[in-house]
Amino acid sequence: MQTELSRSLQPRHVTMISIGGIIGAGLFVGSSASIAATGPAIVLSYLITGLLVLLVMRMLGEMAVANPQIRSFTEFARAGLGPWAGFVAGWLYWYFWMIVVPVEAIAGANILHGWLGLPAWLLGIMLMGVMTGVNLMSARSYGEFEFWFASVKVAAILVFIALAAAFACGFTSGTGPTFSNLSSYGGFVPRGWLAVLAGAVTVYFSLTGAEITMVAAAESKEPARAVAQLSSSVIVRILTFYVGSMLLILAVVPWVRIHPGESPFTLALTVMQFKWASVAMSAIILTAVLSCLNSAFYVCSRVLFVLAEHGDAPQWLVQLNERRVPTRSVLMGSLAGVLGILAAITSSQTVFAFLVNASGALMVFIYMMVALSHIRLRRAREASGAAAPAITMWFFPWASYAAVAGMAAILIAMAFTPGELAQELRVSVLALAVAVGAYLAVRARRRALGLTPSMAGSQAGH
Repeated sequence: MQTELSRSLQPRHVTMISIGGIIGAGLFVGSSASIAATGPAIVLSYLITGLLVLLVMRMLGEMAVANPQIRSFTEFARAGLGPWAGFVAGWLYWYFWMIVVPVEAIAGANILHGWLGLPAWLLGIMLMGVMTGVNLMSARSYGEFEFWFASVKVAAILVFIALAAAFACGFTSGTGPTFSNLSSYGGFVPRGWLAVLAGAVTVYFSLTGAEITMVAAAESKEPARAVAQLSSSVIVRILTFYVGSMLLILAVVPWVRIHPGESPFTLALTVMQFKWASVAMSAIILTAVLSCLNSAFYVCSRVLFVLAEHGDAPQWLVQLNERRVPTRSVLMGSLAGVLGILAAITSSQTVFAFLVNASGALMVFIYMMVALSHIRLRRAREASGAAAPAITMWFFPWASYAAVAGMAAILIAMAFTPGELAQELRVSVLALAVAVGAYLAVRARRRALGLTPSMAGSQAGH
C-alpha cells in the first residue's frame, strides 16, 4: 500500500500557494470592520501583526532547514515539545481548517446566489463537489488550481494599488492629492492607541495562512528551499498586499465612510469612478473564497494523513490512492462542508457566526507552540555543537521571546475585550482542553496496550 505522499508540486505552485495563503476574503471584505473600529491607524495594526507572523515564519524556516526530515508544519511542535504537542497542534490545526471549509463554501454560495438566483445551499454543495473532485485528482491538480486562483488575487491587488496610488497622488483625482484623508477625520489615530492594539488582535487572524506552504512543501521536489523562500519573502507580501493596500484605501476614501461588511476595495474603486468596481470585486472576492476553500480541503487532508502516520488518528486515514492522495481524509473535509451548508439552510447567519467564532484563537495557540518548539530545538542544537543552518532566527533568543510575548498579549487582549473576541477565546480554550483531554485518553490506552507513540505510528503505516 502506498504510504508516501507524492512530490508533484512544482516551484511555481509552492510560490503561489505561499502568496495566496495570506490573501483571503478577510482582506477584501473583513478589513472593513477593523478600519471602522480603528481608523487610519489600522495600518499600524497590520504592521504589528505582520511582524509577529514574520517572526513565526522565520522560526519555521530555521527549523525546516535544520530538520529536513520533518515534512509538516505541526510536526515541529512534536519535535520540540514532545508527542503531546504534535497531537494537540495537529488536531487543532485540522479543526481550524475544517471550520474554514463550510465558512468559505457558504460565503462562495452567497456570492453565486446573487448572480444566478439558485438556492444558496444547492450552490454550496456544487462548490463542495467541484473542490472535492479537484483535491481527489492529485496534489498537482490542487497546486494548479491554487496557482491560478492566487494569480488572480495577486494581479487584482497590484492593479488596485496602481490605480489607487495614481488617484491618491493626484494624477487621476481631479482635486489633487488625497493623502489628507489619513488625518482629516479625527486624526491618524482617532480611536486612540488602545484601538490600535485591539485592531492588531482582529487582523491577526486574516494574516494567518502563510504556513500552508509548510504543508504543501512536503509534496514538492525541494521542501527546504520552498520554506526558506517563504521565510525571506513573507515580509514583502505583508507590506505590499496588506499595509500598502490599506494605506491607499484610507488615502482615497475617508475612513468614516467605510462600514463593516462592505468591501473597502469596492468603495475605493467607486470613489475613483470605476463603474465596473462592484462586479469586478465580487468576482475577485469569489476567487479568494474558492482559493481558501481549495487550500482548506488540501490542508485538512494532509494534516489528517500526518496524524494517522504517527498513530494519532484512525489508521485507515493513512491509505493513499494510486495518485498518492489520502482520499479518505479529503472526503472527511467534504463531509464537514456539506454538513455546515445543510445546517445553514434554516439559519445561515447563526451558523456562519458560530463557525467563524469557533476558529477564534486556535491559530494563536498553534503558532505559540511552534515558537516554543523553535526555542527548545535551537537550544538543543547549540548544546550539541551542530553547525548553524543556512537560515537562522534573527536576534535569538530575544526575537523569539518577543514573538511568544506578542501572541500572549493577543490572548490577554481577547480575554479583556467584551463581546465576540472574548467569546471566541472561550470557545478556543474549550477546543484546546478537548484536544489535551483526547491526548491523555489516547496515551492511557497506548500504555494499557503496551505501545509507545513510535510503535503506534509504525502500525499506522502498515
